[in-house]
Amino acid sequence: MPLSTVHLMRHGEVFNPDGILYGRLPGYGLSRRGQRMVERVAEVLHSGGHDIRAVVASPLQRAQESAAPTARAFGVPVLADGNLVEATNLFEGLAVNRNRAQLAHPRYWPRYVNPFRPSWGEPYADQVERMTLAVRQALALVPDGGEVLAVSHQLPIWVTRLFLERRPLAHDPRHRQCALASLTTLTFNGRRLVALTYWEPAGDLLEGATDMTPGSSIATRAGMAHHGEGA
Repeated sequence: MPLSTVHLMRHGEVFNPDGILYGRLPGYGLSRRGQRMVERVAEVLHSGGHDIRAVVASPLQRAQESAAPTARAFGVPVLADGNLVEATNLFEGLAVNRNRAQLAHPRYWPRYVNPFRPSWGEPYADQVERMTLAVRQALALVPDGGEVLAVSHQLPIWVTRLFLERRPLAHDPRHRQCALASLTTLTFNGRRLVALTYWEPAGDLLEGATDMTPGSSIATRAGMAHHGEGA
């Protein structure tokens, strides 16, 4: 049976000079650096002999923009899949990167009653359910084998990886291995997962980039910035 691959790609750097936790808010597109990141991914995939037969993405602007270069490189359209969308978050719209201390205000305490669910946003289990459905739908696009690029967001990708690796879904965000424009690659024999790998095709562009939750990546080891647009 031919192998099929789904690359779960996180979007590139977002233009967010005010440090807003943007979540599902409209109007947040890529920065100039973010555009370079996703163009790099397209270049690496195309020059590396990858067989991208379909590109799907979260309907949010930053994901659609991140999918576009690879779709152009392989001559396929960008398909939208709502199952790839960002997780909901009750802190959406707050300028958390300007003043993270505000999250300790007593008015927010009821949102912290169950960090294992988590109580401040979409349950991890619900994210896994919709993301695994998105992966199955992506596999259906390549019934004879081949590769699909599926552009999503850090938290949904990370909890899906935790699930597939049979690790607890509750986690410390500082330990997420899901950098901007990174690829979490799932390889299947039929519908059986046979390999999971992680790579950062735009790793050299991460240093100095803006990320709401940098996690564990080349960027954090190099000292990633947390504010501003990026170059």
